[in-house]
Amino acid sequence: MIQAFKRPESLKDVPFRFCPGCGHSLVHRLIAECVDELGIRERTIGIAPVGCAVFAYDYFNFDVIECAHGRPPAVATALKRVMPGNVVFSYQGDGDLASIGLGEIVHAANRGENLSVFFINNATYGMTGGQMAPTTLVGQKTTTTPAGRDPKSHGYPLPMAEILATIKGAVFIARTAIDGIKGIKETRRLIKKSFQYQLEGKGFSMIEILSPCPTVWKKNPVESLQWLSGHMESVYRTGILIDRYGELQDWKKA
Repeated sequence: MIQAFKRPESLKDVPFRFCPGCGHSLVHRLIAECVDELGIRERTIGIAPVGCAVFAYDYFNFDVIECAHGRPPAVATALKRVMPGNVVFSYQGDGDLASIGLGEIVHAANRGENLSVFFINNATYGMTGGQMAPTTLVGQKTTTTPAGRDPKSHGYPLPMAEILATIKGAVFIARTAIDGIKGIKETRRLIKKSFQYQLEGKGFSMIEILSPCPTVWKKNPVESLQWLSGHMESVYRTGILIDRYGELQDWKKA
């Protein structure tokens, strides 16, 4: 009998502790599958900060560094510069990348660091209780915006992919969503391409991944996927925003 499905070598044989329906476990698996397919496990280094991403070292079967909140791009820059033969990626949430780490990610992109960044956008602070994040939608209720996010008081959601796509040092910026089979397959393709660009020395890339957070959103897993596709994707349009070495900027066609 042909085995059609198995655990990637780049994932440890341990159960995930993420909430039911959370997107982190899916993205972990997609990253691990790409690492295995490219044959780079022995030289891959992952970097994760504070937040739900903090558990990465328990799951990935390769080196993972935990670092201060918002600082993965700085740590990744240091590692890649002293060990250019290694494949380095950061795995960051919206509070980490778009709030406390906003300056770090902008300047890493501006310098054109040869890194892969995987940015999980679930429009909330998941681990710390569901506070408003930089990516929280207008009108979305959180523990710190119980009446809904009001632009007059709280500003607007930060479109990180669009922001980084304006920076000349960035070579590949895309946004995807794990809202179904098609989105999962596209996310895997883009993760692999980001790694390939790093292996080819092309420069900085970031894949923003829209991901469900059923617990904080107070929805069951099915409802959270529906909210993701029906609400988040109307604000955060998916597609390739910039690819300086290949694909068209297809996000503008939507």
